[in-house]
Amino acid sequence: MKNGKVYLTLENGRQFTGYAFGAEREVIGELVFTTGMTGYIETLTDPSYYGQIVTQTFPLIGNYGMIEADIESSKPWVSAYIVREKCDKPSNFRCGGTIEDYLKRHDIPGIYGIDTRELTKIVREAGVMNAAITRRPLKELGCVASYSIKDAVKSVTCNEVEYLGDPDGLRVAVWDFGAKRNIMRELAKRGCYCMRVPSYYTAEQILALGPQGLMLTNGPGDPAENTELISNIRELAGKLPVFGICLGHQLFALAMGGKTKKMKYGHRGSNQPVKNLDTGRVYISSQNHGYEVISSSVEGGKLSFINANDGTCEGFEYPELNAYTVQFHPEACGGPMDASFLFDKFILNIKEGRYHA
Repeated sequence: MKNGKVYLTLENGRQFTGYAFGAEREVIGELVFTTGMTGYIETLTDPSYYGQIVTQTFPLIGNYGMIEADIESSKPWVSAYIVREKCDKPSNFRCGGTIEDYLKRHDIPGIYGIDTRELTKIVREAGVMNAAITRRPLKELGCVASYSIKDAVKSVTCNEVEYLGDPDGLRVAVWDFGAKRNIMRELAKRGCYCMRVPSYYTAEQILALGPQGLMLTNGPGDPAENTELISNIRELAGKLPVFGICLGHQLFALAMGGKTKKMKYGHRGSNQPVKNLDTGRVYISSQNHGYEVISSSVEGGKLSFINANDGTCEGFEYPELNAYTVQFHPEACGGPMDASFLFDKFILNIKEGRYHA
């Protein structure tokens, strides 16, 4: 039996009809798509999707249910969720419930029965745009076109310092711009004592914790919006070994005088190839971003990785500052883990106090 009919209206006027699941409420957000065949649990709970209506290109979602151990934050951050077909009877020994029950519990609306292939083609051709999910056909598009994501990092960061790992291990400040939990897990399993700090912490407050290394995490929104953060990162540059991921990569580049720009439809999924410019080796990576660093604008750094599909910036190294950053996710869960060695490099930089290319 199908749920109630709902309507997806794009900013350009295109309209799709589907069926509601999860929370049955109306919503406006930025429409994006992700190409991962698995990892929908991690997608739903990745804070980088704050303010976005996420479309899964893989046609069947929910077949292994919801698994508490695999979530990346305390709740889902997507504004809404679109799938071709939802699975109501998942089969997995770790399953703790259905995706529909999870969305209902967290008040996240979803649509199924949508032609996600056609929807993705529209976004690829026209670029990311806003969209609305309503119970009746939407005719006035002004409210859709005017929507924008604001104060994204402030909305998803932690509220107090959190700790994970061995108190006698290397002390790493994990600056939370919307961190996925697996970043701290990867550091902790390498013997680090992680101190997850809110985004609003100043450079002085972070140094007062006595860290030996600084992790700049992933997160949502327009990186250039975070002017105070950028200023604090600039103040810390060169004082601690730094490893930046995703938004952290973009913010460090901005602190180094660089510029960012919004991409046509971004990189979201677990099959993005990135090329190491020193070795020529290509790694398959997980990504979730809608902005890119303009590599020619960055001062004092060296371009280290590019996207093998479109040539966009995927990483920078700053040897004089004992810092390096990547646009992709080396901590990726549910994978791939090709680039997890970058955590080992960070640990070596901390232990030996110098940069290891």
